[in-house]
Amino acid sequence: MSNKLKIGISIGDVNGIGLEVIIKTLSHPAILNYCVPIVYGHTKVSSFHRKANGLGDFSFNVINHANQAQFKKANMINCWEEDVKIELGQVTETGGKYALLSLERATADLVNGDIDALVTAPINKHNIQSETFAFPGHTEYLQQKSGSRDVLMFLISEGLRVGVVTGHIPVKDVATSITKEKILGKLKLINESLKKDFWIEKPKIAVLGLNPHASDNGLLGKEEAEIITPAIQEAYNKGIMVFGPYPADGFFGNGSYKQFDAVLAMYHDQGLIPFKTLAFENGVNYTAGLNFVRTSPDHGTGYDIAGKNLADATSFTEALFSAIHIVKNRREQEEMLSNQLRTGGKVVETQFDIKDDAS
Repeated sequence: MSNKLKIGISIGDVNGIGLEVIIKTLSHPAILNYCVPIVYGHTKVSSFHRKANGLGDFSFNVINHANQAQFKKANMINCWEEDVKIELGQVTETGGKYALLSLERATADLVNGDIDALVTAPINKHNIQSETFAFPGHTEYLQQKSGSRDVLMFLISEGLRVGVVTGHIPVKDVATSITKEKILGKLKLINESLKKDFWIEKPKIAVLGLNPHASDNGLLGKEEAEIITPAIQEAYNKGIMVFGPYPADGFFGNGSYKQFDAVLAMYHDQGLIPFKTLAFENGVNYTAGLNFVRTSPDHGTGYDIAGKNLADATSFTEALFSAIHIVKNRREQEEMLSNQLRTGGKVVETQFDIKDDAS
């Protein structure tokens, strides 16, 4: 029992579907066989969502600190004392305030090692903005907290993994934001994550072009010839099995993605639209490159269905199990490497040097 992972869960916007999918997931007794869940929120807020969605008599075991978490129970840490006005489906300042309080407390425990991983329920990127949260989303906030130089938004499912070079930026800024160094950095993160987090020994990675038809031999743009192809070649020379650039439309349309372990898209919608089309119900958003593990469902706050018992918890459940699997994979690999060092075994180093990290 003591070797079960403690998985922290932030509740997201209190006016959305976060607590609904959390409760639905944790209501399955089998979940407690695999981890010790610790939700960061408040029991009054969770009770409101439970009653609004008609989710039975589910209840949390209230604790003050992660080290008090009980096995075989869904635990909750109350992160504030006052009553909260919940307005289901509405974008309010309150929704952002308490989403941030939950996230801050959970992240602090994650950084301190009091929990083993974090699963984040959806936030609203606008109402959560404050003096302490001036970020486009979870990814950038957690990157700062971890001190990582570079991270990767990595959408994962059983049959498809998609990373993006540029994340939450306007489309008009995409082309000027793409550099050879940035592509190399993301390819390194994908390659390392596939090996360390998913135990794929020799991963194959596809890279998409930026322009329609991957520029059609320069007719529709120069980025492929001047930036993307040189980055692919340099990564290949450094031992990464990477191929492309491929036209994005045909690549997904004809099923070419099935031949690769991961795909690197140039910008947010280029990668996330096909991913969510193919794997919306069971897709997971994973942040690769952090020194801790964070996952989330691949959907948003769901204001339009909040409080109606219509939210599908599959993606959140998958996010929880993905966090468990990735932590275990990382620890098993660390143990194997440690054993190799102790016994004089040869440890194979990546050809990337620290100086190759994208800034």
